[in-house]
Amino acid sequence: MALNLKALLGMLFVFIGCCSNVVFLELIIQIDPGAGNLITFAQFLFIALEGLVFTSKFFTVRPKIALKDYVILVALFFGANVCNNYAFNFNIPMPLHMIFRSGSLMANMIMGIVLLKKRYNLRQYSSVAMITAGIILCTLVSSGDVKDNTHHSLKVDTSYSEFFWWTVGIGLLTIALLVTAYMGIYQEVIYKKYGKHPSEALFFTHMLPLPGFLIMAGNIVQHFGIAWSSEPVAVPLLGAIGLEWKFPLMLFYLLCNVVTQYVCISAVYVLTTECASLTVTLVVTLRKFVSLMFSIIYFRNPFTMNHWLGTILVFFGTILFANVINQVRDAYRTRSSRKTSFDKAPLAKKVE
Repeated sequence: MALNLKALLGMLFVFIGCCSNVVFLELIIQIDPGAGNLITFAQFLFIALEGLVFTSKFFTVRPKIALKDYVILVALFFGANVCNNYAFNFNIPMPLHMIFRSGSLMANMIMGIVLLKKRYNLRQYSSVAMITAGIILCTLVSSGDVKDNTHHSLKVDTSYSEFFWWTVGIGLLTIALLVTAYMGIYQEVIYKKYGKHPSEALFFTHMLPLPGFLIMAGNIVQHFGIAWSSEPVAVPLLGAIGLEWKFPLMLFYLLCNVVTQYVCISAVYVLTTECASLTVTLVVTLRKFVSLMFSIIYFRNPFTMNHWLGTILVFFGTILFANVINQVRDAYRTRSSRKTSFDKAPLAKKVE
């Protein structure tokens, strides 16, 4: 019973943490679309500090995985996160960003075929074709309405068009997609060698890349200045006890984004340890769909019929790849047969 409760709480916090994380991300991007490096740094710093205290216990716990084996994993993880968040600096709207990142199965299949020489069945090839078509459709539709979303204080004259910078953003998302897929394969290699230690991996993949942010320190400081000078808002909790303290709105959103990112990652970890992969796939896919709907409705992001068609292709392709329908049907049949056997048991006893 405790296991079921833990799984249910995991599902609940996936929706609370991951969906609210996307909301705060979009609120930040609306103020300063170029804040990607600042967001990535803040997330890495927070999770690294949490891991330092509770996982590593200030480096007193000996790591199960050799640090040299973390080097490639850390480089891949750092690169993927920087590319994903920095893409907002290149006129990428939030709905397209979410749809693009939903193409991880497509990237995983490509990497599986190229690196592991894997072979897939017709259903899997068909589902990935649907996902690819959906992403391409949404990308092409979005390319017709590209707008410069650079913060007013950072606008500069450039000989390149807004469309050119948009293609740079698409390139960054594509690189992040492929790097994330390769990272998944490399994680499997490490886990086969050392066993699964997700909490430790979470800590080291966020702690070891921190010096890498020195390369983009100027950009981070610049956008922190924008965050600090954003509209001040009163802190409700302090107001309730008679204290008046105002806090920059963008920094408040950034703090909320960092905390909800941690809740999201932790909840997904609980799901992967407590639930079957089918359940995890369904919950994560549904969560992405809810986030997309909220982004379209609440933030009034432009979304045409072609966008809807592309979205349906991506999400139904994901469901098809995971073979959700057949697995649900098989689970229902198994449950029904068990119930039938249980109902017949007393009758057999009477006959005896």
